Amino acid sequence: MSKTLKMVLIGAVLLIIVAMVAVPRMGILKGDDGPKKGSGTAAATVPGGGGPGGVAVDVMLVKTEKLNNQIQSTGTIMANEEVELRSEINGKISQIYFNEGDRVKKGQLLVRINDDEQQAQLKRLEYNIKLNQDQEFRQKRLLEKEAISQQEYDIVLTQLNSSNAELQQLRAVIAKYSIRAPFDGIIGLRYVSAGSYVSPSSQIAFMQDIDPVKIEFSVPEKYAGQVKAGNKIGFTINGIDKQYEGNVYAVEPRIDLATRSLRIRATSPNPARELLPGAFAKVQLTLQTIDDAVMIPTEALIPELQGQKVFLYKNGVAKSFPVETGIRTERKIQITKGVQINDSLIITGLLQLKDSMQVKVRDLRTNEAPKNNNQLTSAGK
Repeated sequence: MSKTLKMVLIGAVLLIIVAMVAVPRMGILKGDDGPKKGSGTAAATVPGGGGPGGVAVDVMLVKTEKLNNQIQSTGTIMANEEVELRSEINGKISQIYFNEGDRVKKGQLLVRINDDEQQAQLKRLEYNIKLNQDQEFRQKRLLEKEAISQQEYDIVLTQLNSSNAELQQLRAVIAKYSIRAPFDGIIGLRYVSAGSYVSPSSQIAFMQDIDPVKIEFSVPEKYAGQVKAGNKIGFTINGIDKQYEGNVYAVEPRIDLATRSLRIRATSPNPARELLPGAFAKVQLTLQTIDDAVMIPTEALIPELQGQKVFLYKNGVAKSFPVETGIRTERKIQITKGVQINDSLIITGLLQLKDSMQVKVRDLRTNEAPKNNNQLTSAGK
């Protein structure tokens, strides 16, 4: 290898070494890459992710509200009174005095069964009674004059009394030939016509009183001690978009062994006769009404091993408090211990919170009560 070639190779190697050393240093001098000392984001991060001012939360002022402790059930609409009209005796219908669907009054004549034979017996018996009365009158006069014995007078008096008893019995039988309305109500469809021969097994028509109506339903046996006459109910039926109300009037004094439930009956006014017996009803039974229950949203309640807790806003920080709960509704739960009226309840950002962590209020809600942020402002913004 010539001396000139050797010098060229040595120069090339030196240039490569210089380039490898100089290029990184030039990048540092320009400051294009990598974070500078002290410029990291850790200095701007606050534990809990809330920024320099703490976790942003929404706060609600706790208020009381009316709470109805209700349970759901299903039931059946029943008539207040209902009866199948049937004859007590055998006979042929001579006259029908009602139309289907008529409203009738108690005691109104509905059907008459032919009683010509009984009417003839009644007249004969009335004639005999008149004769016995005349005989008793004459015998009494004779007895007063001591013209006859007491025994002879007693025989005539007994005949008169027996005839009167027979008259009462016959009139009771004749009354069975007339079918009358047992109460005020509505006559349904009839199943006989004038001239039909009927017996006690023949159904003539169905009669109901449907104002008011009864609602029969059942509740689980665990509520037996809470249900009583006077409890309020609300119910709906299929086909009518309307809420009806009623009152419990009777409770079965035993638990059904087959279903382990308690049977209840309530009444509801039905002046428009919209509610028909046999209809299916969805029932809400109000067991208890609390006028000043402390209610909070269910999402504000935090379960833990020892029980349940909530976070309250106190002096710019979040403080956890154990609570005791009561009745739960669809969206809220009753607090019986641990929260007071006008406490500032934290309802958002709960997963980020720890006890005594600094927070900042983003929105103040009043739970549908007049706005009162005295406690919140006194805690200091």
